[in-house]
Amino acid sequence: MKALGSLADSTDVVAHNDLVYNASRCLKNGLDAKNKLAFIEGKVQKPVNHRDEDSIETVAWRQCNAMLRAWLRNVIDPRLHASISFSQPIEEIWKELSDRYSSVNAPRVHQLKSELNECKQGGDSVVEYYTRLKMIWDELANYSKVKDCTCGAAAMIAKEREEEKVHQFLMGLDSNLYGNIRSNLLMEDPITTLTRAYALNLREERHASLTKVKEERNEAAMAVKA
Repeated sequence: MKALGSLADSTDVVAHNDLVYNASRCLKNGLDAKNKLAFIEGKVQKPVNHRDEDSIETVAWRQCNAMLRAWLRNVIDPRLHASISFSQPIEEIWKELSDRYSSVNAPRVHQLKSELNECKQGGDSVVEYYTRLKMIWDELANYSKVKDCTCGAAAMIAKEREEEKVHQFLMGLDSNLYGNIRSNLLMEDPITTLTRAYALNLREERHASLTKVKEERNEAAMAVKA
């Protein structure tokens, strides 16, 4: 969140959004680790069925809310301290800060999709290439406006997203090294899963690496004999 305060007047919207996203994700991860993420999400609200402010439930909620306010003040930019009320629920504080410093996501989404289209293996290993792709996918998922549902369409949407990732992964592979295995995978119906496509190409890479080492040893042995 310190990144939010320091970049409040920045004209670089893309860099702003990137840092806001990372700062927010780190804070959420910390809260999740402490089993307190539900408070900023509004899932744990002040008890309304107890008029007595000294009831066990109300006191427990008030103590936890105060603890989270204090923790948030310790990690955000000091210039934002005055905007945090000592009586305000942590959910409202989080939403206010997010609304104030999270600019429009469209520029960042556009940049991520451009990076995804241009993402190629190049000279990277399969692991490095896949990791770059996954980082883009994960951040794009964070900006997705499609809400989770329990209807039958959810499984179809998830399947389509998975297949799209498989195509993106296969398209960016080095054609000289993985062209054959890519063609074989694309011939399968239904198309393979992302996990299997990654595993098969990783195995192919390792096999090629071992073959290269063996050939180099044979060449070295032949050179010694000569």
